[in-house]
Amino acid sequence: MTSISPQTRRLVAPLLLGLALLALWTALAGVASPVLLPGPAKVLARFWSDLITGALWPYLAVTLAEALGGCLIGAAVALPLSVAIHRSAWFSDAVQPFLGATQAIPAVALAPLLVLWIGYGLLPVVLLCALIVFFPILVAAVVGLRMVPREVVDAARLDGAGSLGLLHHVEAPLALPSLLGGFKNGFALSVTGAVVGEMVMGGSGLGTVLTVQRDAVDTTGMFATIAWLCVIAATAYSLITWWERRSAIVEALT
Repeated sequence: MTSISPQTRRLVAPLLLGLALLALWTALAGVASPVLLPGPAKVLARFWSDLITGALWPYLAVTLAEALGGCLIGAAVALPLSVAIHRSAWFSDAVQPFLGATQAIPAVALAPLLVLWIGYGLLPVVLLCALIVFFPILVAAVVGLRMVPREVVDAARLDGAGSLGLLHHVEAPLALPSLLGGFKNGFALSVTGAVVGEMVMGGSGLGTVLTVQRDAVDTTGMFATIAWLCVIAATAYSLITWWERRSAIVEALT
C-alpha cells in the first residue's frame, strides 16, 4: 500500500473533513427552518455577494485592525514578562498565582469596566483584545524558554554570551516554535475579543454587523459574517504556520 506524504495528508485531511461537515450541514438545513439554519448554498451566495460588492470590507478592516493591535500590545507586555519569569525564580513564584487568578475573569466582564474607564471607540476594544491575548502568548513564551536545553545555554555562556546575547542568539530562536504556537492561538482569541468587544462596547467592525443582523433576524447574513471571521482566523493561522515551518527549516540548515 502506497503511503501518503505529509504534504498530501495536510491538504486532503481538512478537505475531507470539510466535505463531511458540509454534507451534515446540508442535511440539517433540509429539515430545519431557514430562519434557524440556512443552507450552505444561501450562505455561500451571501458571502460571495459581500465579497464582490465590498459591503463588509470596511467593517472587516476595523475588526482586523483591532485584533492585530490587541495582539501586538499583548505581545509587547507578555514577551518581556516571560523573560523576567524565566530568569528569576523569585519573580516567577511571585506573579504566577496572580496570573492564574486573572484567567477566571471572563472577557465579557471586563468590557463594561473598559467603557467606564476609557469610553467607547476603537481603543477599549483593542485593549480588550490585548488582555485576552496576553496570557496565551505569555505561557507559550515561558514554556519555550524553559524548553531550551541547559547544556546549550551553558555552552553559550562559556563562549562569553551575556544575558542579551544569550536571549538573542540562543533562547529566542529555540523558543520560537512554542511562541508561534502561542501566537496562533492568541490571534484567534484576539478576533473573538474584537467581536465581543464591538457587541458590548459598540464600534464599526464585524461585531456591530452581527448585532444588526441579529436584530433583523438575518440568519443568512450572520452565517456569512461568521464565515468572514473564520477566513480571517484561518488566514492568520496559515501564515503563522508557514512562518513556523520556515523557521524550523532555517534552524535545521544552520
